[in-house]
Amino acid sequence: MPELSADQAFINRELSWLSFARRVLALVEDESLPLLERIKFAGISGMLQDEFFMKRMSGLKRQVRNESKKLSIDGRTPEQEFEACRAELTLQDEILSRAMRGSLLPGLAREGHPILDWTDLDAAQRDRLRKHFQSSVQPILTPLAVDAEHPFPFISGMSLNLSVTLPVARDEARRFVRIKVPDNRSRWVPLGDTAGFVPLEQVIAASLDLMFPGTPPVAAYTFRVVRGASGATQAIDELTDEDDYRAPGRIVDVVSSELKARRFAGVVRLQVDPAMPSELVEWLAQQLGAERMDVYRCRSFLGLCDLMRLEIPDRADLRYPAHTPKTHPRLRRLEGGPGAIFEEIARGDILLHHPYHSFDSSVLRFLESAAADPQVLAIKLTIYRTGADSPIVRALAEAARRGKQVAVLVEITARFDEAPNIAWGRYLEKEGVHVAYGVERLKTHVKLALVVREEEGQVRRYAHVGTGNYHIGTARVYEDLGLLTCHAEVCEEVAAVFNSLTGAHPTVVYRHMLVAPQNMRGRFTELIRREADHARAGRPSGIQAKMNQLQDPTMIRELYGAAQAGVPMCLNVRGLCCLRPGVEGLSDSIRVYGLVGRFLEHSRLYRFENGGAPEYYIGSADWMKRNLDGRIETIVPILDPAIQRALDRILSIYDRDTCSVWDCGPDGTYVRRRPMPGQAEAAAQHVLSGIAPDPRTAEPLPAADASHSTA
Repeated sequence: MPELSADQAFINRELSWLSFARRVLALVEDESLPLLERIKFAGISGMLQDEFFMKRMSGLKRQVRNESKKLSIDGRTPEQEFEACRAELTLQDEILSRAMRGSLLPGLAREGHPILDWTDLDAAQRDRLRKHFQSSVQPILTPLAVDAEHPFPFISGMSLNLSVTLPVARDEARRFVRIKVPDNRSRWVPLGDTAGFVPLEQVIAASLDLMFPGTPPVAAYTFRVVRGASGATQAIDELTDEDDYRAPGRIVDVVSSELKARRFAGVVRLQVDPAMPSELVEWLAQQLGAERMDVYRCRSFLGLCDLMRLEIPDRADLRYPAHTPKTHPRLRRLEGGPGAIFEEIARGDILLHHPYHSFDSSVLRFLESAAADPQVLAIKLTIYRTGADSPIVRALAEAARRGKQVAVLVEITARFDEAPNIAWGRYLEKEGVHVAYGVERLKTHVKLALVVREEEGQVRRYAHVGTGNYHIGTARVYEDLGLLTCHAEVCEEVAAVFNSLTGAHPTVVYRHMLVAPQNMRGRFTELIRREADHARAGRPSGIQAKMNQLQDPTMIRELYGAAQAGVPMCLNVRGLCCLRPGVEGLSDSIRVYGLVGRFLEHSRLYRFENGGAPEYYIGSADWMKRNLDGRIETIVPILDPAIQRALDRILSIYDRDTCSVWDCGPDGTYVRRRPMPGQAEAAAQHVLSGIAPDPRTAEPLPAADASHSTA
């Protein structure tokens, strides 16, 4: 690499992630999208902000408080990072508020579904809502006063609250009362006589005289608290030998304790009504232990993530056209019993591309068939995230009840899914499933399933290797790849991974699979350097990669080195990217872009040209330090030529997108791609859905056939 300063070579991780949030925010502003989809993206923007405060801003605050001298990848101090992120978050909040007031709310009103303020209502509507308050809301409210006898109440994270001021005797200060807006009632209260809504907090505020008869409140203001959420893995890392961490089953207790502690974590964001008096804001912040930098006055609704739950039925015209995943062509007409899917896999590997291919008729069917098939002897699966009512977990329990050997690795340090994963683990244990709760000091992020079947007196293995979680809900809205295979050597290595996970011992040397932290970093480094050797020798070279995040400094330096050797690279990175593309003398041959659209791009796909004999890999890992060094991850090679051609087609469709892709510049700024004059719009997700033509041929792809193998 040339001699460059950190800020010349790398883009700040946190600001790059916020740049992704800004691209989502652009969809809120995009008036070409259906109105209710823009409303949904506004809710997603609110959720992204909450998560960034909980995970990243809390971490930066902790570094500042501990006077950490550690510099970011681009050479910033924690204080500099915090201030830069705070400025960007404030700006994004202003953009979101402006879009709400200037476009989204007027749009809902035009369509006959307004979200109204209490002041907009007539007398009859107010009376109706006050009666609703008395019958359905007031009975569950608990006013909590603050005075000599009543300490300031605990305010839970992510809760919406009313700060109520009550009049008292002349010689006393006014009394503060906190009322939590109940989250088991709809935030958006339907008017009844029209198709409009009123925010629940406004209904409560306007009906407080019913709660405090004879002493009507002087004022009521909304406020909302976001608390930090350190990961359970951090709590484990901070354990000492005296904590008896190695005691059998100790990790479940540690994570359970961390979940309890998280409720009381420090405040990292205090959102307040813009009309709240400054002295009340300061008092609230003092009571909550929040600093001035943690206070944000919101110009729109607090807790915009609740927009994701705004239900407006019978308005399909305000949403994207309905998307129905299709059954993979090779799985459409399976005949016979539960063994039919295994017979089909034995004919050749099957590539799955969700949500275009149905998860239910492929992965779920694979596991349910394994549970029911009398020839299946054993099932092994990893669970990182799964649904609240998971048919996959039920299938595993049924398999155990049928006498099959079932082993499940449940990762209970998956952030924000710790509690349900502990519950699923305990449920499976009661059903007779062998459950492991992760690997010591490493988070298990692999997406693997293995089925062992007896066929004609011999044992044969079948595997599913995926890029996404075994979650039927996210499989409908996340873009992911998966491979169903019975390739003997690959399945043997998948079995070795499971033995390592459940047996807690080092495993064999992997010849096909890339497994972190054992050989993945080294193998990816070899593949990148091999491309550089090909380029220097004048042979065909190139790297195409699709991932969620790109942050690892060592891997970025390897990519820079390959670029200086002349290797052309195209990196499709959905979220944060710390690599600077297109920098003269450093990364001239590297292009970076990301797609933001209806479905969350989630797959990881890597292609290396290899002198004209390209190699392909899919799996669970991004090029992040945490994926390569701090997690158990798996990447599998794609060996079937027909599937390789399908992956080429997928990569080409993304690369030829003309309207939903954002190209990254050398300074980290993203610009949305637009069709050239005379060029038609080609949105990759529409092409893959079969509702738009392939930009290479101008012919529509058969629905769900854009990414299948005929092998």
